[in-house]
Amino acid sequence: MTSEHKLEVLQNTVRRLIRRGAYPNLTNVLAKFRPADIAELFRDLSLKEQRILFRLLGSAETAAEVLSELDENAGALLLETFKQEEITEVLQEMPYDDAVEIIRNMPEELAEQVLHSMEDEHSDEIENLLQYGEDTAGGIMATEIFSLPEETTVKEAIAAIQQAEDVEMVFYIYVTDDYNHLVGVLSLRQLLMVTPEKLLKEVMATDVISVSTDRDQEEVAKVVEKYNLLAVPVVNELNKLMGIITVDDIIDVIREEATEDIYRIAGTSDEELMLGNKSFKIARLRLPWLLTNLLGGVMTGYLMWTFKATLKEVVALIAFVPVITGMGGNVGGQSATIVVRGFATGRIDLSSIRRVFLKELRVGLIMGTVCGLAVGTIAYIWHGNPYLGMVVTVAMATAMTVAASMGVLATAFFKRIGIDPAIASSPFVQTANDITGILIYFGTATLFINYLR
Repeated sequence: MTSEHKLEVLQNTVRRLIRRGAYPNLTNVLAKFRPADIAELFRDLSLKEQRILFRLLGSAETAAEVLSELDENAGALLLETFKQEEITEVLQEMPYDDAVEIIRNMPEELAEQVLHSMEDEHSDEIENLLQYGEDTAGGIMATEIFSLPEETTVKEAIAAIQQAEDVEMVFYIYVTDDYNHLVGVLSLRQLLMVTPEKLLKEVMATDVISVSTDRDQEEVAKVVEKYNLLAVPVVNELNKLMGIITVDDIIDVIREEATEDIYRIAGTSDEELMLGNKSFKIARLRLPWLLTNLLGGVMTGYLMWTFKATLKEVVALIAFVPVITGMGGNVGGQSATIVVRGFATGRIDLSSIRRVFLKELRVGLIMGTVCGLAVGTIAYIWHGNPYLGMVVTVAMATAMTVAASMGVLATAFFKRIGIDPAIASSPFVQTANDITGILIYFGTATLFINYLR
């Protein structure tokens, strides 16, 4: 049975048992599935159904594992329906970095009450993490880390690993000095390949790849990807070891950043997922970008009105307006998307934007020439006027070349002034290309108006 089919069976079974109120049977069903499977099931249930299932998970530990797999917004919304004592019990069973994400998304008053009711050990760790920015290395790091002093022998290190509890996955052995400064690292394989009597400082690698607590999470993901790490240590400004970020957290970051970019390209926000059926609030999120396009459309209409004399002289011109603007918008969108993706992955930066611009300029010219010749030929055959075909060809080639260039320049401009470049991909580039496309098309037609009559 595939995982998709298994989930579908689970969904149908759970909904049927909830309708019947067969909670003992439902408890037995849930006990057969992993927390990740149960969390996936939660995403397709109403808040009321989620609340019923959450109470049937059996233990705070299981509930914490399920909660760790949920989106932090959804997890916070779910916990708000429970008593403060129940919330505290579950959060204390979660890894600190996961608990922090839930608390960040709770109402401020409830979050404070939960923190005050926690045991000092847990509340101190969580409050320490809350001081870092939400999207920084410090904000997503795990503080349950495994490190050893540099004077530890290999034999002692192996024994310590065997007894390690309540720490993040031990991918690497981080080595510190007497003041908790990060001075070295070695892998488990390296540890097992050397003689037991050697000291860690004799076998460790001193060129440690680390990130600072204030490093943006997207930059952290790029570091992990670049060096193929399973985990990366986080240090403060004094190079003291503060925590680690493991590859599973990096996967979450990549998914979160990609989702955020996709929503922005579409002119909305991931906040929409949390609004359910609240139509007015969802419309409020989407309207700013739609209004931007609306104003661009009005501007395009005004330009066409400005060239009404040209249109009146040669009505056939209007047949190719959608083609010119549509193709320009497509090419501009493609270029902008490529550059946005390049910025996100680190393959493109502002220092290399000239090279990217020239490449897209050439690509736009080639595509514009091919498409222009094709539609120009159609215009000539359709209306029997070779000059009309020439005007359409030149306008199409020029509009597509400009559009490809604008997709790069607009995205780079947004990046330079500190605005997420994904914003430029939809409303700005589309509107700008519509306007320039109309100007180029009717400007060219006006120059040759005597040959088009």
